[in-house]
Amino acid sequence: MPANEDYLLEILLETGLVTRSQVEHGRAARTADETVSRVLVREGVVTQEDIARTLASHAAMDFVDLAHIEVDSALLGLIPKETARRYRVVPIAATDSEMVLAVEDPLNFDTFDALRHSIKRDIEFVCATPDAIQAALHKYYDAADSLASALGASEEGGGDGAVEEGDAPIIKMVSMMLLEAYNMRASDIHLEPLEKRFRVRFRIDGVLHEMNNPPKKLQSAIISRLKIMSGTMSIAEKRLPQDGRIQVRIGKDRQIDLRVSTVPTSHGESIVMRILDKTSLSLGLPELGFLSDDQELFERLLKLPDGILLVTGPTGSGKTTTLYGCLNFINRPDKKLITVEDPVEYQMGGINQVQVNAEIGMTFPAALRSILRQAPNIIMIGEIRDAETANIAINASLTGHLVFSTLHTNDAPSAVARLVDIGVQPFLVSSAVRAILAQRLVRRLCPKCKEPHELSESEIQSLGLDRSQLAGASVMKGIGCGACKNLGYKGRMGIFEIFIIDDEVRHMVNNKASTVELRKRAREMGMRTLREDGIRKVLAGLTTAEEVISVTMSDAS
Repeated sequence: MPANEDYLLEILLETGLVTRSQVEHGRAARTADETVSRVLVREGVVTQEDIARTLASHAAMDFVDLAHIEVDSALLGLIPKETARRYRVVPIAATDSEMVLAVEDPLNFDTFDALRHSIKRDIEFVCATPDAIQAALHKYYDAADSLASALGASEEGGGDGAVEEGDAPIIKMVSMMLLEAYNMRASDIHLEPLEKRFRVRFRIDGVLHEMNNPPKKLQSAIISRLKIMSGTMSIAEKRLPQDGRIQVRIGKDRQIDLRVSTVPTSHGESIVMRILDKTSLSLGLPELGFLSDDQELFERLLKLPDGILLVTGPTGSGKTTTLYGCLNFINRPDKKLITVEDPVEYQMGGINQVQVNAEIGMTFPAALRSILRQAPNIIMIGEIRDAETANIAINASLTGHLVFSTLHTNDAPSAVARLVDIGVQPFLVSSAVRAILAQRLVRRLCPKCKEPHELSESEIQSLGLDRSQLAGASVMKGIGCGACKNLGYKGRMGIFEIFIIDDEVRHMVNNKASTVELRKRAREMGMRTLREDGIRKVLAGLTTAEEVISVTMSDAS
């Protein structure tokens, strides 16, 4: 609250927010360390926002709601924590010559003069409530210190040296970048050296968003800092690609892993960090995007005693997450589960996970031969890449094991041709494969800000709908809010097609039927295409027509 309490109360009286009797009551009810205005807020006579908006108007200043503003990490380096806490200010925007600061007291001109003197920029002050200022100081500055401390503690050795010039600001900048990416639910962080700038982009729900970029002159220092944090990457080597891993603890009970990859480019080393958040391990089938009927069908498949269940789709379509969801569903004490992965991205309790390492001869086939001697009930193979791996997986399924794996194909029926193409005999494919799940990812509408929406004629035509199908539908569109960072979407979900291999399909595979013929048979059996499953989720208000159309272009026919 403003230092001049009497002046504040006069303003509140003039504007009619409080009465004389309420002020007198506040004076009588206050404690030794409490102001009258705080008593009025505590007793519900006025709110902090009422006071802040009134003061802002009186001082010809804008009011801002900090709860709906995401402060960029680069701004925090411009105002030291000590200065922010002393003057109770939060930076919310800046250029090379100007800055916007949120303050809780728009009448404290001594503070304004001190900040202008220390910052040496043109400053525009805006007003926020004291509680909002306090929450922002804790959220950004305290969290940054906590994360920086955790990151520093996670380093091992640092034998390659350290960033010498401006070390502390670089540590804080990198820490804030990681924290911001996590808070924004990013799956990847891309640091890209361009000719005149150092670009930072976050991939959020599958879409890249450019963030505020650090100065180009800090490029080498930031890259070196990340290499040191990995504990295994050399800051001296800038000509060859490198891979590493960073573990970060956020708060008391949340740990995230970052898989780091560097590639030399003409303007410096490009870094991509994939954020591996272990919370995705606990996803159930509904969270993956299955509607009730498909979930019931897929749960029956997961209870099969043997055979192969394949998940197909391009890179980034969520295949690995679906496999982990399957393992999570069937992981019980009476079952032995072993996975062979390259790399092991998530550690799962109760499951034996094997890391492929081709350099020492631990290839997919070698690992599979070894784990079969461990008498597992269920095997998960990260990806079937060649005939040897495929044949071992098929033999395992034919000898009483349930096998999960992935293939890179565009739809479910194409997986049969893919297995035959890499050298598996058709009769083995038909005998071993029980079902094939093809999938894509679409962005899920934000539940907080979605509202009814009417499809355009072009969207109706693209989806092949008629007006009768829209009767009773709940088509929605996200308008953007603080919860979804004004994107209108929050999270992703799968759209699926499930191809069941029945006796008729087995006969067709043995007779080398084409993919077109297999797809026709699958449709006769009731298989929904990716687009048709997407349409169901549009009509249920879970995603948008735009999303489904964009990810199922190949399915349009």
